Amino acid sequence: MNSGRSKHSAQARHFKPFISVCFIIFTLFTLVFLKMEERRMSYAVLKLTREFKKVAELKKQKEIQLVKLSRPQFVENIAKGKLTLKRATDKQIIHLSTIVATK
Repeated sequence: MNSGRSKHSAQARHFKPFISVCFIIFTLFTLVFLKMEERRMSYAVLKLTREFKKVAELKKQKEIQLVKLSRPQFVENIAKGKLTLKRATDKQIIHLSTIVATK
């Protein structure tokens, strides 16, 4: 019975260095993979940051364009020039009085 244990412990002693080397290699591969993943994620964040800045700038330009196009003077000029409309006279304006509901 003792010889069976000694054979088992001798085999385990032979595998311990192999298992240790495998563990070290696995750990190193894991570290390399994590570093690569970190680099990939940082590039993705950089790309999204640049894209966000472009979209924010485009939004700002569109808002400025909207403000320019919705100015009353601009709308009036378009109405007179392209649509051949005229400014309403006082006789054409209908004034509606507000009705206050009482309880």
